[in-house]
Amino acid sequence: MERQFLSRKANETEYLQLYRDMQPGQNVYWNGFGEPPSVTFRADFNDIEFNREQQARRELIKGRFAGGNLGWIEPADLELFAALYHKPLKNPTEKNLRIFELIEREGPLSIQQMKEETGMLVKEITPVLHRLQEAFLIYEDQYDGGWDRGWYKFSEFFPNVDLRKNTRREALKIVLQRFAFRQVLFDAAMAKSFYKLPEKEIRTAADELVSGGVLTESDGGYLLKSDFEFLQTYAPEPLRFVYAMHRNDFLYKSNEQVLKENVGKWLAAAGLSGVPYDHEPLQYLLIDGEFCGACVGHFRNGPYDLNDVVCCLPDSESRRDEIISAVAAVNFGKNPQRFMGNPL
Repeated sequence: MERQFLSRKANETEYLQLYRDMQPGQNVYWNGFGEPPSVTFRADFNDIEFNREQQARRELIKGRFAGGNLGWIEPADLELFAALYHKPLKNPTEKNLRIFELIEREGPLSIQQMKEETGMLVKEITPVLHRLQEAFLIYEDQYDGGWDRGWYKFSEFFPNVDLRKNTRREALKIVLQRFAFRQVLFDAAMAKSFYKLPEKEIRTAADELVSGGVLTESDGGYLLKSDFEFLQTYAPEPLRFVYAMHRNDFLYKSNEQVLKENVGKWLAAAGLSGVPYDHEPLQYLLIDGEFCGACVGHFRNGPYDLNDVVCCLPDSESRRDEIISAVAAVNFGKNPQRFMGNPL
C-alpha cells in the first residue's frame, strides 16, 4: 500500500514515477469515455486534470496495448511497449490497405473525412483503424477530449521510434521489475492478468531475472531481491481506509480473475446468490489494504444501479458507514440501496 501511495498521497514527482511503473494507464472504468487516464486515490492533486494537461503537451500518448485495449503511456516508453504489443499486419485485407494508403497519402484524417473519401461506414472504418493501430502503422492523436481526432501514419508522427529496438523478452524483463516494485510480491498469473501476455513468456522472463539476481522466489511468487532483504526488518504501520476501486485500476487488473471468483463466494456466503436484482460487480472494496467486498448492481450511461454492497469482513456491520461513504464518493454522492441484502 505504501508503494501504491494508498497509505499516503503522492506528490507530482512521486506520481509520475508511479504512473510510469503502472503503464499502460487507463481512464475510469465505464464513466471515463474520452477522459484522461487516472491512477485513482493515489495523488494529492486532481490527476485527471494533471493528465489532461499532459495529453495536451503530448506527454501522454494513446495506443492499443494489453489485449488491444486503449491505454496511455509516456512517449519515452513507446519502443518498450511496441516490443510487448506490436502485432504485425501480415495479411492485410482490401479495407486495411485502402484506409492505410489513404492516411499515408492524405493524412492526418478524421474518421468523418475517411468516410467521405471512401464511402465506407463508420462501423466499417473503426475496426480497420484498430487493427492498423495494433500494427503500429497509424497513430490517433488524442491530445484533448474532442471526438474529431486526426489519424496519422505512425512513422511520420514518430520518425525516430524503432519498433524493433527491444525483443519482447527484453521488454518483459524491464516492465516486470516495475511491476514487482509496485506489487512487492507477484506471481505470473497476476502479470498475465495485467499485461495480457502469455503466462509462459512471463515465467521465462521472471526466471531469467531470478537467475540474474534481480528477482527472488518466495511464497509461490516473485519479488525484487532488494525487497526480500528489506522486508526482513520492515515494520508496517497499521492501515485503516476504505476505497471503492474501479475495474480499470492497476490492482484490480492485476487480480481480475481472482476477484471475479471471490464475488461469487462473497455473495454465496452472505446468502445473496439468488437475489432478483442485478449483482454485477461495479467497484471492488479495498479495505485496510485487502479486497474484501464489492458494490454490485448494473452499469448504465448515467448513475449506475447500486443495488447492494457485499463484504466478507467479520465486522462488516461496524464498518458499514465507512463503506457506504466510500461507494458514494465514486458514484456522484449516490448511496447503494442495500448493505448485505438489507435495505438502507
